[in-house]
Amino acid sequence: MKKIFTLLFAFTFISTFAQIKGTVTDENGEPLPFVSIYLENTFIGTSSNESGRFEINYKDNKKVTIIFQSLGFKTKKESILIENFPFTINVKMIAESQTLEEIVIVEGENPALEIIRKTIKAKKINSSKTDKFEADFYSRGIFKVKDVPKKFMGQEIGDMDGDLDSTRSGVIYLSETVSKIKVQKPDKLKEFIVASKTAGDNKGFSYNTALNTNYDFYENYIDFNVNMISPIADNAFNYYKFKIDNTFYDENKNLIYKILVSPKRDKEPVFEGYFYIVDNSWAIYGVDLDIKGYRMQQPILETMKLKQNFSYSKTNNLWVKNVQSLDFEAGIFGVGFNGKFTHVFSNYNFKDSFEPKTFGKEIVSFDTNANKKEDSYWETNRQVPLTEEEVVSYTRKDSIATLRSSQKYLDSIDAKSNKFKIMDIISGYSYKNSFKNWSVRYNGISDIASTSFNTVQGYNFNTGFSYFKWNEDNGKNTSIRSTFNYGLSDDRLRVSGNFFHRFNRQNFANISISGGNILSQFNEQEPISKLVNSVSTLFFKDNYMKLYDKKFANITYGQEITNGLYSSVGVNYEKRKAVFNTTDYTIIKNDDLYSSNDPLQPNNYTSTPFNEHHIFKANISARIRFGQKYISRPDGKITVGNDDYPTIFMNYEKAFSATNDNYTYDFLSANASYYKTIGNKGNFGINLKAGKFFNADNISFIDYQHFNGNLTHVNLFNNRFTSFNLLPYYSHSTNDAFVELHAEHNFKGYIMNKIPLLNKLQWNLVAGYHQLNVPTFKPYQEFTIGFDNIGFKKFRFLRIDYVKSYQNGFKGDGFMFGIKM
Repeated sequence: MKKIFTLLFAFTFISTFAQIKGTVTDENGEPLPFVSIYLENTFIGTSSNESGRFEINYKDNKKVTIIFQSLGFKTKKESILIENFPFTINVKMIAESQTLEEIVIVEGENPALEIIRKTIKAKKINSSKTDKFEADFYSRGIFKVKDVPKKFMGQEIGDMDGDLDSTRSGVIYLSETVSKIKVQKPDKLKEFIVASKTAGDNKGFSYNTALNTNYDFYENYIDFNVNMISPIADNAFNYYKFKIDNTFYDENKNLIYKILVSPKRDKEPVFEGYFYIVDNSWAIYGVDLDIKGYRMQQPILETMKLKQNFSYSKTNNLWVKNVQSLDFEAGIFGVGFNGKFTHVFSNYNFKDSFEPKTFGKEIVSFDTNANKKEDSYWETNRQVPLTEEEVVSYTRKDSIATLRSSQKYLDSIDAKSNKFKIMDIISGYSYKNSFKNWSVRYNGISDIASTSFNTVQGYNFNTGFSYFKWNEDNGKNTSIRSTFNYGLSDDRLRVSGNFFHRFNRQNFANISISGGNILSQFNEQEPISKLVNSVSTLFFKDNYMKLYDKKFANITYGQEITNGLYSSVGVNYEKRKAVFNTTDYTIIKNDDLYSSNDPLQPNNYTSTPFNEHHIFKANISARIRFGQKYISRPDGKITVGNDDYPTIFMNYEKAFSATNDNYTYDFLSANASYYKTIGNKGNFGINLKAGKFFNADNISFIDYQHFNGNLTHVNLFNNRFTSFNLLPYYSHSTNDAFVELHAEHNFKGYIMNKIPLLNKLQWNLVAGYHQLNVPTFKPYQEFTIGFDNIGFKKFRFLRIDYVKSYQNGFKGDGFMFGIKM
C-alpha cells in the first residue's frame, strides 16, 4: 500500500508542477499522442505523450495563442488569457477532411509527381534557411522487453536487475536528457548536456544525445544502418510511387498536400507512409513514415515508425522541425522488443554564421552536475510529460537500484551464488564481492569450447584462474589471468598468465604484463583457428596449423597521446623450440600421414625447421584516426569515428640480444584502412599494408612477415580485409619488403534488389580484390564475387564467395563459405 501511495504521489506531483498543461483528444475522446503544441510565432513548444497529456513551461501572465498540430488532424488554434498558474486547457482535435477538389488535375498526369518535382527543386533553398542554429533539445528513450525466458542456452537470465515482472516483461531502459545544441548542416554538432537522468542508475549519465538524431529528409539519404533514400531525394522517382491522399489548410491558410509514399520495389532501402508538403514554399510540413526491418537489412527489427512535426513562424517565415519520434518493434527467439525515442527542439536561434572554433573534435559534453538535478528541475524542464508507465518505472527502478546497491543486499546475493558445490570442481566456480567490485574464478575442466586437437598435443584442454576488479566511477579495472593447457598426446602441461590494468577511460592508459609457456603458430596472427584446425585434422587429416614451443615474457604500455593518436611501447623476450607431431589419430580413418610441423617442408619428419634460440624485441607503434570526434562523459571518453578519413597504423620493431647475432633485425611497417558508405550503392572498404626488413638476411623463419592464407574454404571470422582466400599459409613469407592489399565492395542490395525473383532472396552482392607483392614472386592476386545476407527470415548470417587466383597466369579457383558478422 505504501508503494502504491508513493507512485500516486509522484504522478500527481509531476502533473501539478507544469505552467500550461492539459490533454489532447480526438472527436471520440481518445487521447492523441505526438501532437505538436507550440506558442504561435515562437519556437516554444512541446509534444503530447502517449496519454495525450502535455505541459508547456511558460511563465508570463498574458494572452497567448497555442497551436495544436497533428498529422492526420486539422490544426487547432486556441487563444487563452493566463491570469494564474498552472493553467489547464483541454483540446479536442478533428480529423482531416477530404478536399481534393482544391487540386487542378491535368488529364493523364499524376499531380503528385509535379508536387514532388517542385519539392526536390526547392529543397536546397528550404534546407539552407535552417542550416545553422542554436536550440534547446530534449530527448527521452524507453526500451521494453516481453516474454524473456528464464534461461538462454543453459544460462540463467534472472530478473535483469529487477526490470522483469512475473510475466518476464518490463522496462529495461528509461532515460532522458536536456541539452543545448549548436548545429551546422550537414554534419557539425556541438552539444552541452545540462541534465541527464537514467532510471535505476544513480550515476544517471544517459546515452541519449542529439548525435545521430538528425533525420533530415532534405538530404538524399538518411542513415539507418544502410542509407535509406529520402522521398524527395534527387533520384526519388527511381524508387517511389506517389499519390495525393488528401489536402487541407493549416491555421495560416497554407495549403498542405498529404502525399502517400510507396516503394516501387519492396526490397529497396525505402520508406513508406505519408509525406506532408506545403504549397508554394514546397517545405516539409510533416513526416509519418514506416521503415521495414528487412529494408534496413536488420531482420531482427520488424518495423520502425518515424514521425516529424514542423512548426511555422510568421516572424521569420520558417518551417522548423520541433518534435520527432521514433518507435520500433523487434523480436527474436520468441523475445519481443519495443521502444520509443522522443526528441523535442525548441527556442531556436538561427545564425548567419558561427564563431571560429565553435565546432571541434568534442561533439558532446556534460555539465558537472548534470546527473544531480532535483525532481523540481525535471518538472519545469521536461518537454514531454511522463506517462504513467514511465513514472512507475522510474520509481520502481530507482528504489530497486537503491536496494540492490546496498552492501547488505549485495552480500546476501553473493552469499547465495558463492556457495561451493562438489560439481564446481568440473564445471568451474566463481567467488564475487559485488559491493567491493571484485571477483575470482576457477574455469573448471569441462569447458568444451576450450578443447581442441592438433598434431603436436593431440586433444588438449584448458583450465585456469582469473581475478577481476573494477571501478565504474573512474574507469579503472584490473585483471589477472592464468591458463593451464595440457596435451594428452605429448603429456605436457604449459602454463601462462597475464596482468592487465587500465588506469582510466579518458586517455585509456594501460599496462599489460604477460609470460609463461605456450604453443604458438609461426604466424602469430593465427590464420587458422583452433576450431577449424580441429575439424580439418580430425575429419580430413589436413594439418595446417604449424606450431612451435615458446617461453616468453612481455610488458607493454599504451595510451592515447592526443585525440586520435594512440601509441604503445613494449619489450618482449622469447625462447623458441621446435616441436614434432606426436599423434596420427583421426576420427575418419585415413592411411595418409599428417604433414610435418615444418611450415616449408611438409614431408620433413626428422629435422627441425629452426634451431632452438632466444631473442629480445622492442617495439613502438602508433594508431592515427584522422578526424576522430568524441563524447566527453564524466565517467569516460567515447570515441566517434569519421569515415571521411583513413585510419593509419605504424610500427617499428627492433630484435636484439639473440642467441645468434644473425637473428637480429629492424622492421618497419605501416597500414592504412578506409571504410565508406557510398550513397545507396553499398559499402566500400580497403586495407593497404606495406613493410620492410633491414639487416634481416638470416633471421629465424618465425620472425618473417607471414600472410594470412587459407586452404580450408571456410572463413568463420569475417577477416576478409586482412586475409587471402586460396593462398597457402606460408608460401609467400618474407624477410624483405612487401605490399599487401585487400579491397571489397558490398552493394547492400543495390543490384540484387532490382532483379525480379532474385530480390526476394534479399542477398547482397559482394565483390573483392586481394593482392600480395614480395620480391621473390610475381604478384599474387585474387578476385572474388559472392553473396552475403544468406539465410531465412531473421537468421541471415551466411556468406559464400567464388574466388579466382592468379600468379603469372591463372593459378586456381574455389568457393569460400563463411559467417557474416
